[in-house]
Amino acid sequence: MEWIPVAEQKQARYAETHGELDERALVRRGNLAYAAGLCLLMAGSPDAPRWLRHASARWRESWDAGEGTEAWGRPIGALKAALLAGDDAAAGELARWTLGLGTAAAGSPVGRYAAALALLALRRRAEAAPVARSLRGADGFPADVADALVAIARSDGGGYAAAVASVVASFETREAYLEDVAVADTALVLAELARRNGLDRPLPASPTLP
Repeated sequence: MEWIPVAEQKQARYAETHGELDERALVRRGNLAYAAGLCLLMAGSPDAPRWLRHASARWRESWDAGEGTEAWGRPIGALKAALLAGDDAAAGELARWTLGLGTAAAGSPVGRYAAALALLALRRRAEAAPVARSLRGADGFPADVADALVAIARSDGGGYAAAVASVVASFETREAYLEDVAVADTALVLAELARRNGLDRPLPASPTLP
């Protein structure tokens, strides 16, 4: 993929929105900014963090615009974007906000996933471990992602390596990606969480896909 031209295309679409933005428009803007940020990240552009921060901010705003509906993908997206941007202050603030939404006790595995990400972003591994374990076997939740989160919480380097390799491989079999940008962003986020929690291990393969 030609990363810079694709990033420019997403940036142009992001700039097309005018006037007051409603909930759905904010989500779409977040999607476009995230896609641009991922492309720039893959291209090694120093502008990547700025676009990832745009994505994080738009998804955070969309939660408030949604009047408190439990659209857990939005805090997840906002936190992932802040982590990939390397914005420690924003990631910490978003992690605390995410936990304040009651995600750790959510009935939905996606809500608990948000909590596990937030706890690991805050380096609270002991609290993250049981939340991550609750995702194992949860209906519809990827087993390898759950295993990777558990491994990070336990400082299990071997378990992490195997799980994140499976996460990368699963992206290779996908037919659809956010805004058609084929980047294994979940694996990138897991790698950042591993690094934050003292498990500094590289990804087993390139997180970019043909």
